[in-house]
Amino acid sequence: MTDTTTTTPRSRPPAPASISEQAQQALNAAPPLDPMPQLDLDDTQGWLHWVESREAPGRDMLAPLMPPADQLARTTVNVDGVPTYLLRPTHVADDSTTPIVIEIHGGALLSGGGDLAWMMTAGKATNRNTSTWVPDYRMPPLHPYPAALDDCLAVYRHALADHPPTRIIISGVSAGANLAAALALRAKDEGLAMPAALVLLTPQVDLTESGDSFQTNHGIDTLPPLSTTNLLYANGHDLAHPYLSPLFGDLTGLPPTFLQAGTRDLFLSNAVRMHRKLLAAGVDVELHIFEAMPHGGFGANAPEDADLAAEVKRFEEQHLQT
Repeated sequence: MTDTTTTTPRSRPPAPASISEQAQQALNAAPPLDPMPQLDLDDTQGWLHWVESREAPGRDMLAPLMPPADQLARTTVNVDGVPTYLLRPTHVADDSTTPIVIEIHGGALLSGGGDLAWMMTAGKATNRNTSTWVPDYRMPPLHPYPAALDDCLAVYRHALADHPPTRIIISGVSAGANLAAALALRAKDEGLAMPAALVLLTPQVDLTESGDSFQTNHGIDTLPPLSTTNLLYANGHDLAHPYLSPLFGDLTGLPPTFLQAGTRDLFLSNAVRMHRKLLAAGVDVELHIFEAMPHGGFGANAPEDADLAAEVKRFEEQHLQT
């Protein structure tokens, strides 16, 4: 068995009175910590079964929340070998002048593919004045690193062929933020133009999990440490390599960046440390930390979730000039 978790979960305190009633209800109703499965890294069928056991309930939960076709048009295309969902609000023109947000889905670098990839971003896409491209990138256990990053880079290259970089934003939540930041670093190394901006929400930018919040928020957040799945994704590569842990890369020359986390977020240290590194590199960066917010927010039903969505939309429109 492979288990590199060394910290002991802390007891989760009740929700504080300093947040909205809806956020308090979400925190107090949150499920207990659900650790990663104790599977060998080479147990391919075991991991595939575990991923499907997590994804099926997610699809069932999201299905009734999907916007109708008269609000959001959806097509699936093959972008240089990568299945990619194209989401376009029906109020947005269907032509090459429309800016793009490449939204890279989360899921611990292991899950969230297929229909879940577009379903998790449908609400956000509907409220944009852009098209949203969602790469259905390859993942372990069948396709470990660098498959996911290769796929995301292929989609970005394709976008650059038809759109100026000033009309493209790369966005991601959690594992998607890891790939968004890694994509920017690799694109820079390969001489590609930088996008207009990056949006990194509760970012998984340190696969070594070396920050303070991996201890202080272990058990406080609903998300457990992901040390085992990080090893599965890395497939023997150094977890500290910048394409795996963008926090440790040379961030000079990255585009304006939006960072977010919460005080109960396991990845709080990732956002805080990434902010300091970006400032030191001379990057225009915003950091938004929300009171008592866990990883992924309060279930999209609290005023704090609406505030975050509004801040992200403002940032995207500011840098795309839509």
